[in-house]
Amino acid sequence: MSCGCKTSGDSAHSCGPKKTANGCESVNTCGNSYKLSVFDWLSDINNPASNRCDLVEVRFKNDRKSFYKNVNNIPLHIGSVVTVESSPGHDVGVVSLTGELVKIQMKKKKFPEESILKIYRQANQKDLEVWQEARKKEDSVKIEARKIAHRIGLEMKVTDVEYQGDSSKITFYYTADNRVDFRQLIKEYAGAFRTKIDMKQIGFRQEAAKVGGIGSCGRELCCSTWLTDFRSVNTNVARYQQLSINPQKLAGQCGKLKCCLNYELDSYLDALSHFPSSSTTLDTEKGRAFCIKIDVFKKKMWFAYVDSSMAWYDFDIDLVKKLMAKNKRGEKILPLEDLKQPDTPIQTIDLIQENNMDRFEKKNRGNNRNRNQNRPNNNGQSQGGQQGQNQGPKKNRPERTERSERPERFENPNANAGNQPRQQQKQQPKPQPKAQTEKTDASSDPEKKQQNPNKKNFKKKYPPKKDKNA
Repeated sequence: MSCGCKTSGDSAHSCGPKKTANGCESVNTCGNSYKLSVFDWLSDINNPASNRCDLVEVRFKNDRKSFYKNVNNIPLHIGSVVTVESSPGHDVGVVSLTGELVKIQMKKKKFPEESILKIYRQANQKDLEVWQEARKKEDSVKIEARKIAHRIGLEMKVTDVEYQGDSSKITFYYTADNRVDFRQLIKEYAGAFRTKIDMKQIGFRQEAAKVGGIGSCGRELCCSTWLTDFRSVNTNVARYQQLSINPQKLAGQCGKLKCCLNYELDSYLDALSHFPSSSTTLDTEKGRAFCIKIDVFKKKMWFAYVDSSMAWYDFDIDLVKKLMAKNKRGEKILPLEDLKQPDTPIQTIDLIQENNMDRFEKKNRGNNRNRNQNRPNNNGQSQGGQQGQNQGPKKNRPERTERSERPERFENPNANAGNQPRQQQKQQPKPQPKAQTEKTDASSDPEKKQQNPNKKNFKKKYPPKKDKNA
């Protein structure tokens, strides 16, 4: 079975038999079903009255819904595919709501009870096959309809095409700026498609809802997801919210003003009710000042002199009301620069530290080195203690005593310091203290020296001295 949404022509997608209060569970893959479906919050509550409501809401393609009467008392639930009465023939749709909530929906939409049609039956296999075959032909019919309208020369755009469930009628949805004389067009369509033709003009907002898209906020369009009624939006809404009248920023996908401008309008109007009028003027000792800007969130008003409007001075609305009261009594207030109080800087704490350029660098590297030296090894000894052990004698390795013999050569290191170059002075090793030399001599083993009598101690050769007088 098929759920009857925008992808209901695909026989692989089925959500009709699911007996759930939410209707179609495959919301993300079901096209526009999340907009057309209704949540029945009375589904778990039994009707105390003996006579149940026999009214049913049925949804079709292109956000179209209608109300029908279940005269045969067929057991229906949300998601059931039904065959309903139409003119001419019959149509196939999906039940979107049952029970007492249908009466509330009819009252909300002001649907007349006299024009309610009836439900024939639950859709059988033959009805579904005819319905799916008709839905598959809609794309090709739409392209052909656009070609015919362009050949005739009509200034219109065919937005969408909807077949009736029994393929006895085609409804063409189109948009146009001016009135269109489509008498010749209907003749062309009837000859090309061999069925009854119905033309329905829609607005640009309805076109955007059918096409869909991504808004400037990064989300799907409200009109194509959940918004069903389109309220009028004018430029006064943007002025109340202190927005610049820029058509490129205020217009949506449909080319009209964005519907989301109405969402926060009530909050702005409530906040502006506590503000003085934007045409407020103040009489100061220096001259007259007028209001040049209003900040709704900070509750401030900016004033500037009539003669020099380059300097702006902001005041709280409470102070402005006091100044206006003085002007009503005939008193002139002090100049604006004297009334302006210095702003106290507010210290903000950046918890996320996004503006800190050093947040990726490792801090306290010196302390980490000291910690690594005192970190215990696997043997339970610290590195500092291990270095002390390395300085002592080792049992398995013979000790080298070249350092203890080198100080004999450099008995007077400062004797020829004037004749030697600087590079040689830097390479001269520092003489070790006496306590350390005695410790190394005491730790050396004479027996190990005798084991290697052929070992030679090579002395470091220095380059020849340069004669400065040459």
